[in-house]
Amino acid sequence: MTKTRRLRFGVIGAGGIADRRTLPGILKSEHAALAAVMNPKEADARRLQEKYGAQAAYTDAKALAEDPAVEAVYIASPVGEHLRQALLVCAAGKPLLIEKPLALNCKEGQQIIAAFAQKGLPLAAGFMMRFGAHTRRMRALFQAGEIGPLVSAYARFSCWYPQIPGAWRQRPETAGGGALMDMGVHVIDLITWMAKSPVRQVMAMQDNQTFHYPVEDAACVLMRLENGALCTVQSHFNIPDEAADWRLDLFGTRGCLLGPGILGQADGGQLQLHSLKETGGYNSRQDGGPPSLTSVPGDFGDLYAREIDSFSLSVLRGKPLEAPAGDALLAQRVVEAAYRSQREGVMVTLD
Repeated sequence: MTKTRRLRFGVIGAGGIADRRTLPGILKSEHAALAAVMNPKEADARRLQEKYGAQAAYTDAKALAEDPAVEAVYIASPVGEHLRQALLVCAAGKPLLIEKPLALNCKEGQQIIAAFAQKGLPLAAGFMMRFGAHTRRMRALFQAGEIGPLVSAYARFSCWYPQIPGAWRQRPETAGGGALMDMGVHVIDLITWMAKSPVRQVMAMQDNQTFHYPVEDAACVLMRLENGALCTVQSHFNIPDEAADWRLDLFGTRGCLLGPGILGQADGGQLQLHSLKETGGYNSRQDGGPPSLTSVPGDFGDLYAREIDSFSLSVLRGKPLEAPAGDALLAQRVVEAAYRSQREGVMVTLD
């Protein structure tokens, strides 16, 4: 029996999401193996090496990138480190899977993309929600025409993130933004990925409704897609997890796809479909009631293992990247447009 070829990963920024999700995902994957971990604190690097069975532990990103045993790299460092560390990986000639957001801003993101393109190296973004059972099925059903042309999409994604001393996501110089940059970017990507239509106009409001750190704890964005659909994204750092109703819903001229609970780090939730073969006339009494919904089953799995396997197969076998970094740059352009809309009180048009 032929042994499966596994891509040997080095993980830069091994802590936080890498420790909670991605390192376990590498161990569960069918096409990847863990070669090395890097954390700037030596004790943490050694602890993670022992916990996950890595061959080597580093406190320096350059040393990990240049390790001959490392064939590809995953970066999960604070966003302010992404540009520097990504360029180190590029200089070492290694493919890269980098967490979203791609960089502190679009200018830095473009630098990363240009460097990898020049060397012809694979570069993917950590949009793990693209690998959810229900998000993939929702996309397939929409693109098969089950609800007709898209009229509207609505997404809400939030968490409870009180002030924490030293938290990098609460500082613009290390995170680039707040709830919209950290959480909203996921659902902006999902909407445009499903619709196969980029964002062309943006209006937005952000605020510090609850906490007083220098990035927003609440954001609401209205987007017009190139196909004309009007879409709303809400992202919050100030809604308790127990009260949150994470969801992504699509509405078309012949039905809807409702996705309560399908967002997040774990694969789950519900997918519900209402599809009309044809629409009737105008109902002046407005008494149609709620739509009759059909539940769509889901083949749930580990989002991070699926993400790692997909990237590994792209590197090992030349399969197209399922979450290319260029898509992360497009989502970040929308976030920057939303910040500009808030600052200037204008609708922002994207080329």
